[in-house]
Amino acid sequence: MSVELIKGSHFRNLALHRPPDTYGCLTLLNSVGQEISRCKTSVRRGQPNPVYKETFIFQVALFQLSDVTLLVSIYNRRSMKRKEMVGWIALGQNSSGEEEQLHWQDMKESRGQQVCRWHFLLEA
Repeated sequence: MSVELIKGSHFRNLALHRPPDTYGCLTLLNSVGQEISRCKTSVRRGQPNPVYKETFIFQVALFQLSDVTLLVSIYNRRSMKRKEMVGWIALGQNSSGEEEQLHWQDMKESRGQQVCRWHFLLEA
């Protein structure tokens, strides 16, 4: 399964009055919530509308797609290696909403074609 994190929009740094330093974390979970695999984007510094355009490959068999969850989290990297979650979504078995469930269903039925959607992050 190929997953591309393309861009974010309107990210704010609540603690400071400057754009945040953000990165994305993609975690693939099995049917009982255990981590199978994890990937991170590089940090985008000082960008309220960061462009990531990074693609990640997860080894998932076609028959397993109904039993896994892809958790997409965006973090603001703060000073001294601390981080705070900006927001998250989940797609797959434990989708975080109807739009995410529809995106996953469309992806499963797309027969290898890319399916691209915008998603609103849920607050951490």
